[in-house]
Amino acid sequence: MTPMSDALKRLKELTSKISSYELTRKENFKRLQELFKKLELEKKTNDFQTLFEYKAINLSAVSLQKENFGEIQEGKYLQLLAIAKVEGKSKNISLAYFGRVENVPKGLREEIIEFVIRYRFEKSFLNLEHYHELLENFKKNA
Repeated sequence: MTPMSDALKRLKELTSKISSYELTRKENFKRLQELFKKLELEKKTNDFQTLFEYKAINLSAVSLQKENFGEIQEGKYLQLLAIAKVEGKSKNISLAYFGRVENVPKGLREEIIEFVIRYRFEKSFLNLEHYHELLENFKKNA
């Protein structure tokens, strides 16, 4: 393979990966909006876009770690928690309370987990865009 054909191959692979991410992101965003409505999160959050003003969204009583993903902590209470910055400090805000985790139907638990993962996926893209814009400052000064 010539260096030029090797470079073209890498460019095609990269283009394919980027378009795959964008397609996944669009599908993710649509499903995230559906879950927002289904979980009735508008009761605590003015609108969908407000979610992205939070530093993060976590949940209690269910593991999101790779080695025990989705495992429940019996006796604990399942909540969706937003992390907001209030007066310079991080503060937990309850977005939704579902009761004792073992009493929450499995399907609902899975949708709650899905919501958090989909939120984090979109939030990571927003962070990436933010830092990409900040990098532009270095091009102006060069």
